[in-house]
Amino acid sequence: MRPGITAKLFMAIFFTCGLVLITMNWGVRMSFEHGFIDYIRQSNEQRVELLADTLQEQYKLHGSWEFLQKNDKLIYQIMRSFEQNNGSSLPPQGWRTKFWILDSHDQRIGGSDLPIPPDMKGTRRVMNVNGVNIGTVLSTPAERLTRNADINFDRQQNRTSWIIVGFTALLAAAVTWLLSRGMLAPVKRLVQGTHQLAAGNFSSRVKVDSQDELGKLAQDFNQLATTLEKNEQMRRAFMADISHELRTPLAVLRGELEAMQDGVRKMTLDSLGSLQSEVSILTKLVDDLYQLSLSDAGALAYRKEETDAVHLIQLAEAGYRDRFQQKQLSLNSSLPEKVMLFGDPQRLSQLFNNLLENSLRYTDGGGGLQIIASKRDKSLRIVFQDSAPGINDEQLQHIFERFYRAEGSRNRASGGSGLGLAICQNIVEAHGGRISASHSPSGGVCITISLPLSIPLGPRN
Repeated sequence: MRPGITAKLFMAIFFTCGLVLITMNWGVRMSFEHGFIDYIRQSNEQRVELLADTLQEQYKLHGSWEFLQKNDKLIYQIMRSFEQNNGSSLPPQGWRTKFWILDSHDQRIGGSDLPIPPDMKGTRRVMNVNGVNIGTVLSTPAERLTRNADINFDRQQNRTSWIIVGFTALLAAAVTWLLSRGMLAPVKRLVQGTHQLAAGNFSSRVKVDSQDELGKLAQDFNQLATTLEKNEQMRRAFMADISHELRTPLAVLRGELEAMQDGVRKMTLDSLGSLQSEVSILTKLVDDLYQLSLSDAGALAYRKEETDAVHLIQLAEAGYRDRFQQKQLSLNSSLPEKVMLFGDPQRLSQLFNNLLENSLRYTDGGGGLQIIASKRDKSLRIVFQDSAPGINDEQLQHIFERFYRAEGSRNRASGGSGLGLAICQNIVEAHGGRISASHSPSGGVCITISLPLSIPLGPRN
């Protein structure tokens, strides 16, 4: 079984801490040992100097080394006399190394009973009286500790340092484990949430408890889950709406045809006209679905060029004027003389025709539609505002959704498929514009479109 990210992070941090601890312990040990040895070396050198000076004075008084031979007690008395001196320059009491007192022929006359190592490189002080070599004081190197107290002290320090390293390593392991678990807890929640999303549970959310990068990632994950959940709901509603929209005219067609087959209804021009009406509804619905699917997939062809948007509005207005009069609806417009923009004339005409058709279907008789266009900075603002009936604020939020029709007068009885405004939204966005809906001053719905006038960079298609 491969280690997880928690174990990997723990091992990485712990091994790093362990390496730092071992390095620090080695450095401290080296510094201590060198400092301790230097301290002993300086102490012994001072004592060798003091001992040599004192022995020179005694040699002058006695004229030979007879006073010292076989009299080690005198040497220790001399050494104890050093400790009675309160001079601040004296090192602490006690010799850390072995020493020998030799005469001018290198014969031992005092000090350690052990033989002098042949390759010893210790502290050596030659004693002279009136320029004549009378002997030497020799001590072992400071690196060769001989006193039990010094050896035990060195061992104790070494043992204590490793105990501290071990205790610190355990503390570092505990802190590292808690730290790795705490740092990776948001990551684990994201992993679990991702697994739930992959399994189709789009209601999955993760807890956001920080504002760092992981917190922002959790927020983005929740936003993604919300979007996926909304898209799934829209997909299910879309499929249900399609089946409903197709089933109604098909049921009518089937009922009409079965009635003709059973002889209940005769095949007349009126019955054929009813069948043709249902077929037209089906054809319009299929065409709208096809246009919407092309627009969503980005496959809807746009042949953009310099186009007079005002002229396109006037053409659409002229094509619907008779139909508005037949329904006793007024159609008025307030347009500038000419506004050039970079767009597809065919798609823009489809946009304006859809909005005119929407107002024609869903506006009560005696009312009307007013079209207002104005040039603002670098955009063209077009407003389509019709009269009653209107819709409430909640319905305004869903007016551009597919198959959505508000209750009341704006329903399927008017012949709409509920896809016209969704197609309008896609066309506007494909031209880099914005479309929104609000309440009309006349009691109906106000559709506001903003289209950029500047020529966009990049491919014009």
